[in-house]
Amino acid sequence: MVLAAGAGTRLRPLTYETPKPMMPVVNRPVLLHVLDNLARHGVREVVMNLHVHPEQVRRYCGDGSRWGLKIHYSEEKTLLGTAGAVKKAEKWLKDGPILIMSGDGVSDVDLTALYEYHRKKRSFATMVTKAVDAKFPFGITLSAPSGRIKGFVEKPSWGQFFSNQVNTGVYLFEPGVLKLIPKGFYDFGHDVWPKLLKLKKPIHAWEWKGYWCDVGSIPEYRNAQHAALDGTVKVQIPGTELRPRVWVEEGARIASTAELKPPCVIGKDALIGPEAQVGPHTVIGAGCRVGTGAALKSCILFDGVVVGEKAHLVNAIVGAGGVVQSDITAY
Repeated sequence: MVLAAGAGTRLRPLTYETPKPMMPVVNRPVLLHVLDNLARHGVREVVMNLHVHPEQVRRYCGDGSRWGLKIHYSEEKTLLGTAGAVKKAEKWLKDGPILIMSGDGVSDVDLTALYEYHRKKRSFATMVTKAVDAKFPFGITLSAPSGRIKGFVEKPSWGQFFSNQVNTGVYLFEPGVLKLIPKGFYDFGHDVWPKLLKLKKPIHAWEWKGYWCDVGSIPEYRNAQHAALDGTVKVQIPGTELRPRVWVEEGARIASTAELKPPCVIGKDALIGPEAQVGPHTVIGAGCRVGTGAALKSCILFDGVVVGEKAHLVNAIVGAGGVVQSDITAY
């Protein structure tokens, strides 16, 4: 099951019109990268819960056939929490282990290795954890050297940090977990995992040493974009790689005097004017127009953005259809 109902409040105003799982990372929704990874590891059937702008997700993902998947949808008029969402969709989840993925997390986590670990440990529930170098607002997991989980602190305060292993929201459960989740609002971090610990179920943590990022805030959204451009995370980057780390999609027109600095992505049907400078770490969405002499560094332009002549932008994120006037400088 892919949890795709998040409101993305910390990403506003970008998420007023775009649901969090549809936020573009290298010109493709986060959700596409999640589904790519599932298909790569042999998953063939997916349930997805929806809440904010559900029609956008349905229209983009369809029946899942583009990934070789069969996608079911479970719409929530009122949010049910991560576990409550799974309970609502249990009619699709009764056969074999249940993989839970966040629809707004960017990662290339090895799901095949996770499954093998889960089986080897004969685990009732396995959580993917990730070591982080800083104190982020994620649930902290305490585990023994064997991987057996000993305790949790869900989104602790600054004084409670005594582990650097965060809960990534990627889980593998045996179907019996469904019996432990009541109908209505229920949360994995606050409710299910502490209950499993109290019941002394065999639950384990599996550390992912590769890339993982929860695209839940503007800084983390930028982080994911940079990681994709730098190749830190293995995701599909659209377009033709004209030269190392410069990708250009179909229909884009680039003036001969424009300069593209790697890494960067130029979207479909975009227009880059004379003497414009794009990059490094810049993504130009489909149908964008970048004016003569404009300069963009570490920027993210959603589809249809117009940047005026000689505008200089650093670290800017411009929503779909936005207009940046000429001769503006913004950092």
